[in-house]
Amino acid sequence: AMFSNEPRSLPDWIERGYEILSTEITEGGHEEGLSRDRARDDLVAHEDFPDNPDDAEYAIDQLLNSGWLYEVAGKLRVTTPEE
Repeated sequence: AMFSNEPRSLPDWIERGYEILSTEITEGGHEEGLSRDRARDDLVAHEDFPDNPDDAEYAIDQLLNSGWLYEVAGKLRVTTPEE
């Protein structure tokens, strides 16, 4: 995986959730970030992610705890620097 050099690896399905959200945030015109509810709904709706809101909440928590995402004023943002 392209994240193999990350100090803390996450389960594949959670990394997939990160890819889904980071694409949505960076390419979907959400520079201000996504609300948690919107992020959860985006994950649940995506064909490559489990369609369980509890799984989505768990994945978001793991991504925040691991520093892959961060939260500003209730919005989720991607930690990766802008290209």
